[in-house]
Amino acid sequence: MSTQVLVLGGGYAGVMAANRLAGADGVAVTLVNPRPRFVERLRLHQLASGTGDALHEYAQVLAPSVRVVVDEATRIDAARARVVLAGGDELAYDRLVYAVGSSHAADGGVPGVAEHALPVSTVEAATRLRAALGAAPGAPVVVVGGGPTGIETAAELAETGRDVTLVCGGVLAPSFHPRGRRSLARQLARLGVTVLEGSRVTRVREGSAVLEDGRELAGITVWAIGFRVSDLASRSGLTTDREGRLVTDETLTSVDDERIVGAGDAVAPSGVPLRASCQAALPLALRAAETVLARLEGRAPEPLDNRFFGQCVSLGRRAGTFQVAHADDTALGLFVPGRAGALLKEEVTRQVMQSLVHEAQRAGSVRFPSSSARARVLARAQRVTAAEAHAKVVA
Repeated sequence: MSTQVLVLGGGYAGVMAANRLAGADGVAVTLVNPRPRFVERLRLHQLASGTGDALHEYAQVLAPSVRVVVDEATRIDAARARVVLAGGDELAYDRLVYAVGSSHAADGGVPGVAEHALPVSTVEAATRLRAALGAAPGAPVVVVGGGPTGIETAAELAETGRDVTLVCGGVLAPSFHPRGRRSLARQLARLGVTVLEGSRVTRVREGSAVLEDGRELAGITVWAIGFRVSDLASRSGLTTDREGRLVTDETLTSVDDERIVGAGDAVAPSGVPLRASCQAALPLALRAAETVLARLEGRAPEPLDNRFFGQCVSLGRRAGTFQVAHADDTALGLFVPGRAGALLKEEVTRQVMQSLVHEAQRAGSVRFPSSSARARVLARAQRVTAAEAHAKVVA
């Protein structure tokens, strides 16, 4: 009898894990996802602006043997090894891969966001934003959020001729090195984007956003502040961190149940999550799949050992910036701007899709460089935790 492996989530991590597992003898893989097609999340800002598409048939990226169930998991019954679906069915599993990903962050307590702001981090949200922009071709846009999503969306819209203001809250691109941030600011200025650092939106109205100093910015408001993970793990009684991520050990095994492993944005190995990105999602997916296979074969699974190379953002279709980083994801003073940065971003985006396709065609063909950087990340997190505990004692 085949081992039944259930993969929850059909994003980058879920598809990669399913493809690796589908190549193993005696393993039957079922992937559960609420959408019938794969969303290329790295291109959602293009979908929103009308400069590209972000949807692909699962047949293009999934191994043929993977069964796809279009539904949403509402609860994991770990005691019975069952997953309850929104449609009413239950699916049994021998092993479960938790790869439910993330969505746009909540309104953060800012009045009017839910009613009047438009996020861009899901295909449904990006499609709604595209429709709103199409209905108001001359309207200015206020993008709230100075991270990669906000930057890319602002630049993409400015290149189409929109009057765009980017409200950062703190600094522009906080994960970048100061030199990289200055380069980003110059490139955004060339596109005509007005960047407001240190300004916060306190209210969103229909057709405007209000800043904490009282200024009111007219335009369509795009909400691009961070991500939040699904609460499926916490609803299911599994151990999570404060943000709702499934807590695992360094082999990506749930601390509650050896049959459950996690991958992608919704997982916190040792309580210390990796930056939400494809650079993390794909290696995490392969490690999760290898942990499942190791246990099925009676081997001890290996710990997480992936590394980062940097972070890249597109600035429209003709410019971009690739911020080079240490293996532990801390930014270096080295970056690649302009046309070369755009070409690098496009190549990275293309290679991500190619990795999924290659693994679907031949399981085990994709490899990522290993690194000892994870130990440094964990040590740094321990120092921060110790310092916070000490500060509480002193206070």
